[in-house]
Amino acid sequence: SIDLAVHSVKDLPVEMAAGAVIGAMPKRGNPADALVSPAGYTLATLPERARVGTSSRRRAAQLRRFRPDLQPVDIRGNVDTRIKKAFAQDSLYDAIVLAYAGLERLGRLEVVSEIIPLDVMLPAPGQAALGVQCRDEAVWRELLHPINDPETETAIAAERGFLSGLGGGCSLPVAAYAVIRDGHLNLRGRVCSPDGSAQLDRYQAYPIETLNATSGWQIGVELAGVFTAQGAQQLMEAR
Repeated sequence: SIDLAVHSVKDLPVEMAAGAVIGAMPKRGNPADALVSPAGYTLATLPERARVGTSSRRRAAQLRRFRPDLQPVDIRGNVDTRIKKAFAQDSLYDAIVLAYAGLERLGRLEVVSEIIPLDVMLPAPGQAALGVQCRDEAVWRELLHPINDPETETAIAAERGFLSGLGGGCSLPVAAYAVIRDGHLNLRGRVCSPDGSAQLDRYQAYPIETLNATSGWQIGVELAGVFTAQGAQQLMEAR
């Protein structure tokens, strides 16, 4: 009943529905996560055993990795709902973690107390990117072509290929970030144990001649193979 659908790519399954493709990805926003704290805390200055709201296993694992004393606490609702919960007088949270790009698009950057460094918290594959899904037909691909950013498309394909190679679930404690510079696709992947006690983290630069989703995806799958050989599956399943 519709022709096009706009998604946050990080929430889009790596397996497309039959007959559907991502027809365009506009230029990506800031991929970082942001800390929202009514008291203005940063991750480093949060009180001992502070409660941090997040429903993401990826974020929770990396929070525990950075500071094992922190207590990730589940939080639900859209962005505005989560902000209201954080700022409520009887709030359960000392801080919450949200995607910076989502806050920027909604004009809510005033609540950000820290943009979390990528070394501390690597984003979800596809974070800060929008994908326009369409039927796999030439007329729709041609219509969307002018708004597609090839560098974003290739980088995001690498991140999604990495996720797919590790099992494909957006709920996995898997993070990835790719960027293209000087003819190379620079891809960093990270897999954490749920409790943050162990982590695989690898950065690799790949020469890339053709900017397209196919070449990016293959690079991501290749890096996932390296992680699998190093025990990534066992790490993600650890208790």
